[in-house]
Amino acid sequence: MDNITETIEGALPVPVRMDADERYTGRGITIAFLDSGFYAHKDLTEPVNRIVAYHNIFAPEHNLSSLQTSDVASWHGMMTSVVAAGNGYLSEGFYRSIAPEANLVLVKIGKTGRISESNIETGLRWVFANKEKYDIRIVNISAGGDFEQSYLRNPLCQLVEELVKAGVTVVCAVGNAGLAPGHPVLPPASAPSCIAVGGLDDQNSLDRARRGMYRSSYGPTIDGLQKPEVIAPGIWVAGPILPYTPTAVEAHLYAELDNAADDELGDIILSHAGVDKDLDEARELAVPLLRQLITIKLRENNVINQHYKFVDGTSFAAPIVSSIVACMLEANPKLTPQQVKRILMDTAERVDGVEVDRQGWGVVVPRKAVAMALRYRG
Repeated sequence: MDNITETIEGALPVPVRMDADERYTGRGITIAFLDSGFYAHKDLTEPVNRIVAYHNIFAPEHNLSSLQTSDVASWHGMMTSVVAAGNGYLSEGFYRSIAPEANLVLVKIGKTGRISESNIETGLRWVFANKEKYDIRIVNISAGGDFEQSYLRNPLCQLVEELVKAGVTVVCAVGNAGLAPGHPVLPPASAPSCIAVGGLDDQNSLDRARRGMYRSSYGPTIDGLQKPEVIAPGIWVAGPILPYTPTAVEAHLYAELDNAADDELGDIILSHAGVDKDLDEARELAVPLLRQLITIKLRENNVINQHYKFVDGTSFAAPIVSSIVACMLEANPKLTPQQVKRILMDTAERVDGVEVDRQGWGVVVPRKAVAMALRYRG
């Protein structure tokens, strides 16, 4: 996050930076998320709990204990689900998503470390078996498979194809290896019928001239398919901080200090002794130096406020696309996954100076996509 010093104090909510049509909020549409773990964040559960189902592939059905636990496996899925469907409850609605009224089905497919392809497949089969029960219209997968393989021989890709044929739109992150030698798009993002999403770097700005690319993976795939098809913000995204963790405690301290009067700084640091060693040692410094250290702490830790921080990766670009799809289906519930994908591609905007392989058809445009969904209804 090289440019965080320029923009940290002006974190733009995703609906603002994407110019979303706020008349559509994903109301009545259910998105399923496959991820390492989840937490029942207040942006999803207050004032109304929109988590309609939770499944842990490692535990008996209806065991909700891991959904209430702030462990290391919970943060990634918590952030992807809130980026897609959070209502900004802890920010009085400011850091809401594009689909803040969408319902959620959360499927835990990992513990710690990398998620195996077989676990993704297990979770996706559960979604397939329960899609009618929970009226699942969209699946968001912010995880990648084991290695490159033709979709014709890859069981996970074949399952994606079956799910799309059954009427479920599948949105996949392409991965973050775009700057590495070799940058393959792995299953399930390499499946032909999914919507594979790469990352945009819009510099946290509304100025389209500042748009560039995030370091996301890109094709063509081993089968010669263009991937990603579209891109969405993959950096400067406001994501929730996992409560009751050291990160949350630090963020609360930094935010409190940032908002405090000069004569309160020392006492606040003393009352939080042990949270940050650097601040403990700097408590007696002159106020200008102490303010400078607090600013450095905010920026080094990507803290926006006590509840949110900047996150980056195509893991968060994909949920933004899923949220747009939810609004499209709210506007026109009869859209097929094939129509959804075509609309997103047809309404996307190219980023000047970026090769097609990296950006596909370009940046998703929520307002245009919803408008075209409505025209399809007509």
